[in-house]
Amino acid sequence: MRPLLIAGNWKMNTDGHRAAELARQVADGLPESMPDTVEVLVCPPMIWLEAVAEFIDDSPVMLGAQTVHFEPNGAFTGEISAEMLASVGCTHVIIGHSERRQFFGETDDTVSRRVKRALEAGLVPIVCVGETLGEREQSQTERVVETQLGGGLAGLSADQVGQLVIAYEPVWAIGTGRTATPEMAQAVHGFIRAWLGRQHGAPVADAVQILYGGSMKPDNAAELLRQPDIDGGLIGGASLKADDFLAIVQAALALR
Repeated sequence: MRPLLIAGNWKMNTDGHRAAELARQVADGLPESMPDTVEVLVCPPMIWLEAVAEFIDDSPVMLGAQTVHFEPNGAFTGEISAEMLASVGCTHVIIGHSERRQFFGETDDTVSRRVKRALEAGLVPIVCVGETLGEREQSQTERVVETQLGGGLAGLSADQVGQLVIAYEPVWAIGTGRTATPEMAQAVHGFIRAWLGRQHGAPVADAVQILYGGSMKPDNAAELLRQPDIDGGLIGGASLKADDFLAIVQAALALR
């Protein structure tokens, strides 16, 4: 059985005090003995990674980053390397989030390069895919997702793909208050797993965690997490409130 992964993407939110306090509240709010069937991850802004690392030390909470550059070092002002992230304790990194694609020119090609770099540094890439409202209304969801998967995972071996996490984020459901029904979300998750199976074999497809990234909240988490191919959530707004985030974790624990 794949562990459920509950990952908080704090985006460009929190100051230093709030980041530390939120990390402490999440760590302190988990059961003393966490089962290995549920995993918890927080992805704060880059500037707070080290501070958050201190507050989640000796807890089950893992640390992730929100993006990474595809070169190990060099004249790339404002960027951060996979090695830098690993050095402060990151285990995961989000790659290809729709906001990175929309506002910062991320493409399937740069996603692919970042994924390879992250794997080389020992990080787990959380590779994001998903369609816009217009694409969904034109029945292009599967075509868009397949194109993003094919481009973002290009050149990876089956073993490498087996080390990834995939996040399906319907762009039209992020920060809009709209949420895909559990059946709608499951349909795309199932499509992604089937695509992984065709490309890399059933064992790889069965091992990869596929997260739902479209406004998972305490009141819909359990219903979404019950779906057979939804292995957790990439949580945005709800991850900024410890009680809400922990409620989603509790929903996952109740199912595992």
